Amino acid sequence: MSPLSSLPKLLLLLLLAPASPFLNMPSFFTPSLSPSPSTQGTALLATHTLDGRTLSAELVPANDFMLVKITEAPKETSGGIVLTKGAVAKSTTGQILATGPGRFHSETGVPLPVDIEKGEQVVYGQYDGTEIKYDGGDHTLIRAGDVLVAYPGGEELSESNVRVLQDRLLVKIDTTEAATPGGLLIAPSASKQTRPSVGEVVATGPGRVAGTGDRIEMTIKKGDMVKFRDYAGNEVKMEGEEYSVVGLNDVLCVY
Repeated sequence: MSPLSSLPKLLLLLLLAPASPFLNMPSFFTPSLSPSPSTQGTALLATHTLDGRTLSAELVPANDFMLVKITEAPKETSGGIVLTKGAVAKSTTGQILATGPGRFHSETGVPLPVDIEKGEQVVYGQYDGTEIKYDGGDHTLIRAGDVLVAYPGGEELSESNVRVLQDRLLVKIDTTEAATPGGLLIAPSASKQTRPSVGEVVATGPGRVAGTGDRIEMTIKKGDMVKFRDYAGNEVKMEGEEYSVVGLNDVLCVY
């Protein structure tokens, strides 16, 4: 007996007839190379971590908080001297990765949106924000009101691109020595202040938003000379010059 005679008739026909239309149906005989829907979902699911804990979705700031990726502080001086860990200054600059929807005015309920956009770089106060480890990197969550100045991403901070927020002023500090009535020069370190509190306004914010949602117009303009409260304001350095970000209510006089 021939070995082929013992095979089922249908299988025998398929073997002897390679041009059979049944062979043109690869789904019957060839396994699919594409992953199953469940495998696809696993491959496309992006995971994030927050302080070592795995998240099921990306982090989204609430209220008027913003997620900022902290700019790494320099580890050495411009002369090439490597700094010790304790000597490295804490970075207070970073790039906005995400912003919350804003908050509501505490008395009127009027929505107060965040006026800082994703991608902008910001400078904030040294003690502001809550630092976190997000996706293994150093980040901070800060309120929009903690931002001193903002400037375009990828650029260096300068007078030409700086943006002041709310009802704040950017003042270029006058570091010249003062004189007594008798003509004796007084060095800044000899005065009762830790830093000068006089300077020229080089930029102003758009004004504070009132409870009605309207913007209150600034009463001080660029080019004004101001004297502000001692110890008020936050220091900012740009292009080697000293500046201070001062709230409108901290200005004592204009001249």
